[in-house]
Amino acid sequence: VIDHHALQSKTIVTDRPIYIDIRPWGSMSTIIAHTFLTHQRRPSIKVAGMLLCAILSDTLNLQGPTTTEWDRIMVAVLSEIAEVDDIQFLATQQFKAKSKELAGLSAHGLVNGDQKSFSFKTEQFEGDVGFAVVETTDDAVIIDRLDELLPEIVACKKEKELSALFLAVVNIVSLKGTLLLCGPTEHSLATAAFSDCTMKNKESSLMDLGKRVSRKKDYIPAITQAIKSGWHKPINRGLSTVDVANLGKLEVDPLDPHQRVVRRGSVLTAKKPDEPFKVV
Repeated sequence: VIDHHALQSKTIVTDRPIYIDIRPWGSMSTIIAHTFLTHQRRPSIKVAGMLLCAILSDTLNLQGPTTTEWDRIMVAVLSEIAEVDDIQFLATQQFKAKSKELAGLSAHGLVNGDQKSFSFKTEQFEGDVGFAVVETTDDAVIIDRLDELLPEIVACKKEKELSALFLAVVNIVSLKGTLLLCGPTEHSLATAAFSDCTMKNKESSLMDLGKRVSRKKDYIPAITQAIKSGWHKPINRGLSTVDVANLGKLEVDPLDPHQRVVRRGSVLTAKKPDEPFKVV
């Protein structure tokens, strides 16, 4: 196991000892590149290029809060091996390609694409909190699909039996984040975790996270601290009347050449035009 994230209680269980290398660096690929060098082995041009692109993606072109000096060193080394003269151009083209692909994903694909769950147990709260992230050069394109995304977040939350589920949309150019809140539990926890942040719409389903862009360094530590400090689910949040059986079916879109998965027939999407989404 080679990773750059904190271990969670459900991360991995093995029946015998295994090799584990976890370091607090900005990218797993930085660790792999460093291992190449410590073993006095030179990666091929193609491998160096892949590692370089991965580091640039993970660290938001070395501008993200998780970036370390080792990430910068390995980017310099790998760019030399991969014969990349303009790192900025490579990062820009990479982010544009990623954003173009994300813009075409279904709501289901956006919510489930980069999603992780975290387990908590305190005297006041016990459960799993899901956190999905979408990184793009044009966050407005994603946020404009709010009416699609909020029902999908609720559906995914129910299907995976999560206590709460968040979706953060990160602009990787301006390094700003926006948090989508699908219900009162998410609103309550987000308010406790990010008390200095404000809402961006009157329905209080969009929170301005400012310069917070990293799930590993900005989002989960704040949520963890809020829960450990005594946060609990709001008492008067109301009971959901939505049955899991009425969440529709996931199908491959027959008209999509990329075979993307979409949700059809969900009771959550049955609302009047211009009516804001509301969890009841």
